[in-house]
Amino acid sequence: MFIKIIIPILLLFLSSCGYEARYSKKNAVDHDFFISEITTNGNRDVNIKIRKRLINYIINRQGKNLILKITSDAEKVVIAKDTAGDPTSFKYIITINIEVIIDNDIETYFQVVESFNYNNDTNRFNLKTYEREIINNLAEAASKKMIYKLSSII
Repeated sequence: MFIKIIIPILLLFLSSCGYEARYSKKNAVDHDFFISEITTNGNRDVNIKIRKRLINYIINRQGKNLILKITSDAEKVVIAKDTAGDPTSFKYIITINIEVIIDNDIETYFQVVESFNYNNDTNRFNLKTYEREIINNLAEAASKKMIYKLSSII
């Protein structure tokens, strides 16, 4: 009786579901481009996140050659204030302007904008930590959109 229960459980745990990361190095070959040069300006944190995302497309040397000039900007805007004039809600906006040169010939421009609304926190340390998480998440989402637009341009 014990073996009848153990064998199905082992089969369940030892079989794989076939999950693969969407932007893994293995799947990066599906895109018909590679990036030979990246130049970045603007917000350092956003640029680092974008470079990490694009590293798979620098390694892969198949398809059309792209040169990217990326300018990023991160802005914190006060949305609402209380009666004393202290901010209660903020909006973080990340804007990424991309200039793409395809095979040293064709130039294209596009822009990716991501934003997030959040409330103020009385603890300044927690607020700064939360803002760093927001920047990372927005940069991640913007880089995904950027890769999608790059693959649709070509």
